[in-house]
This record gives sequence, structure tokens and C-alpha cells, in this order.
Amino acid sequence: FSLLALKVMRRIRRWNALQPLPRTLVVAAVCGLAVAVIGVASGGLTFGTGYAQARGAIEGTPLPALFFVEKFAAGLLSMVSGIPGGLFAPSLAVGAGLGSTLGLVFGTATGTAALLGMAGYFAGVVQAPMTAFVIILEMTGNHDNVIALMCAAMLGYGTARLISNEPLYHALSRVFIAEAIRRRRAETMPAPG
Repeated sequence: FSLLALKVMRRIRRWNALQPLPRTLVVAAVCGLAVAVIGVASGGLTFGTGYAQARGAIEGTPLPALFFVEKFAAGLLSMVSGIPGGLFAPSLAVGAGLGSTLGLVFGTATGTAALLGMAGYFAGVVQAPMTAFVIILEMTGNHDNVIALMCAAMLGYGTARLISNEPLYHALSRVFIAEAIRRRRAETMPAPG
């Protein structure tokens, strides 16, 4: 998710450079329309944060098999649209959907599989395994699976590091800092002529 989001956002920034406002509006509109289509196709399951779906999966209600793919796509489109939105809750929902699907495939308990999916996916997206582990442990209050949650978070983190060596929040902060420096330079430079 992180690598794909960062690559798409870089391309969009380059494309937007020539005509920032019109092109930003086009990107936002296209992404918004695509999120709406995904939402309608999923029966409304991908709209919103995904808390209800994640909670249901943790409580043992399996999610539709492709929910995690639909929520992944909706989250990615929302992020690259340029409109501020959430990363935290949608990542937990994608992880719960992935875990739920894997639980169905392997014939394990949906709730436990959803918890492990949440830990692994969220740790991979933010590349912060301890944060993922602690957040999910605190959210659920379930201390029965402490070791399994730690292992899932470390596996998600390790896999993400193989794919993208830069954490998402670090890369995003670098972009904002670079933009702030460019603006400051533009303000302090003398006017031509």
C-alpha cells in the first residue's frame, strides 16, 4: 500500500505541476468517482472508516471474500486524491478483511484471523510493529493472543520493509517539508525585474 501510494502521489504531483488547480480537481473528481463506484459495487461496505466491518470480523462475522481488495482500492484512491482522509481506520479494516478471508480459506476462527490480519497489515502500512501491536491490543482488550499479535505485526513490518524501505509517514512528511521550503524560498526571493 505504502509503496504504491507514494509512487502514484509522486506521478500526480509531477502531472499537476503545470496546471495545479485544474489538474488537482480532475484527480480528486476521478478518484472520488472511482471510490463511489467501488462503494456501490460493494453494497456500501467500503464507505466510511470500516470500523463496523472490522468490529464484525473481530466478533466472528466473516466479511465478504473481496472486501479487503475493495477497501484497499478505496483507501488508496482516497489517499492519492489529495483530499485529507484517514489512513488508520481504513488500514485496520483492510487488515480485518484480509484476515477474515484467510480465516475462511484456512478454516480458522474468523475473529482471531481478523485480529492477526489487522496487526500484520497495519504494521506493514505504517512500518511500526510495536504501535500496531499495542493499538490493536488496547482496542480489543484481548490478551489471549499477545504472542500471535506480536508475530503478525513483525511479519507485516518485515514484509513491508522488503517492499519499501521508507515508512509511509516519513515519506509523506518529507514531501510536506520540501513543499514548505519551496514556498519559503519563493516568498523570500526578490521579484524579477
